[in-house]
Amino acid sequence: MTWDMTQLGSMMASAMFVWAIFQQWFPEELSKHIEKYIRRLVSFMNPYITISFHEYQGDEYERSKAYKAIERYLSSNSSNGVKRLKANVIKNSKFRSVFLSMEDYEEVIDEFQGMTIWWSSNKIIPQQRALITYNDGDEKRYYQLTCHRKHRDVITKAYVPHVLDEGEAIAKKTRQRKLHTNGIGSSWSHIIFDHPSTFDTLAMHPEKKKDILNDLMSFIKSKDYYKKVGKSWKRGYLLYGPPGTGKSSMIAAMANLLDYDIYDLELTSVNDNTKLKKLLIHTSSRSIIVIEDIDCSLDLTGERKGKNTGEEEKNLVHKKEKVKKKKGSEVTLSGLLNFIDGLWSACGSERLIVFTTNHIEKLDPALIRRGRMDKHIELSFCCFETFKVLAKNYLDIESHDLFPSINRLLEETNMSPADVAENLMPKSADENAESCLKVLIKALENAKEEARLKAAEEESSDQVLSDSGDEESKDTDTESSDSGDEDASEGSEA
Repeated sequence: MTWDMTQLGSMMASAMFVWAIFQQWFPEELSKHIEKYIRRLVSFMNPYITISFHEYQGDEYERSKAYKAIERYLSSNSSNGVKRLKANVIKNSKFRSVFLSMEDYEEVIDEFQGMTIWWSSNKIIPQQRALITYNDGDEKRYYQLTCHRKHRDVITKAYVPHVLDEGEAIAKKTRQRKLHTNGIGSSWSHIIFDHPSTFDTLAMHPEKKKDILNDLMSFIKSKDYYKKVGKSWKRGYLLYGPPGTGKSSMIAAMANLLDYDIYDLELTSVNDNTKLKKLLIHTSSRSIIVIEDIDCSLDLTGERKGKNTGEEEKNLVHKKEKVKKKKGSEVTLSGLLNFIDGLWSACGSERLIVFTTNHIEKLDPALIRRGRMDKHIELSFCCFETFKVLAKNYLDIESHDLFPSINRLLEETNMSPADVAENLMPKSADENAESCLKVLIKALENAKEEARLKAAEEESSDQVLSDSGDEESKDTDTESSDSGDEDASEGSEA
């Protein structure tokens, strides 16, 4: 094969040299005919065929599944015959391995049923390219398979399916959960997601936790049902409640339970609705798309309220222009609704879309209605059942003499699970479970006293305002009375 390829290369070089001379002496029309016949001659004499597998097929935005499978297959078959390799360290709870794949413009030889197959990694770089780019989206990568023409049927009917199956098997074996984030433009970057949160460690009332678990397990088993009713296989979750109540931990627990990737979407980095659609297209199935603090991401509230008049309308326009200038995003409410529930939302399957907010009342009703955010989950202040989960996690205890006092204080005081956990966490080797519980009791008592003082201060402030209103009312009545007396006196004199 090496000798044949060398000989063929020499023949092609000679033909091109002759062709360059002919171009100078023959008219353009004749040159085209000669070029066509030379290509046919070279093709006839070449006993090998090539098959290309492009990363993106045509105008599609999504990477080709065949390309990704070949990439994984070659990663396990390229280390012996390639000099330039790319290393990827795979680490999860089961194993740690190094997988190697070939760099661009490298070649690797594979054997199948006595046949020799040559693979090469190539890319096409546009001649005109921006000096500064945020991704390599303009580069068109592809793998090229070369084999003898007599093996064509075996290659297309047996070898290529074998490569694709092996690639999918390797993907399942080496899969790592990833946490993706979007930067400038319409591309994702990621890190390995290794968050320890699970539903066992999640601080939440057991009944609510069980309800969420049942909902998630029902979702992943409902592919046929969603198809039957004519809906995209996706589900929306709205997590709302005060800060520190475990919204982010809930998302991590969902990903760990279902073995899903997470796409953390930062709306302020998205220029417009078109970029938003491209980001959606580049998300994978079996994933969670998260928009945290949706009420703070963009000015998406109040767009469907009644018409404002006069000064209110001017203030609204000024506010929108200020937000657009500050954040540089033109994503609209309609664009976001189309993202989560429109035609483009059907480009993937088995996905969760999760919104989080501290202020549910600020969100547009159209954004959180059923069918978009199918399940609303309130994560509230710490109750006694939640405390027992935290005590088990942080102190490894399930009961204690101080538990009744903590139960009473939790009923009288609002404290987030995050604050309770911080007080339960030992700060030194000398602290034990009892000392940590006493620290928590002290913190609850202080929070209770602060709440009482704040309520008293607000009540006093309201009383002052009320008294001030009464005085103004009395003054108004006195003025009215005096005015009436003067009018009566003037009438009497008349």
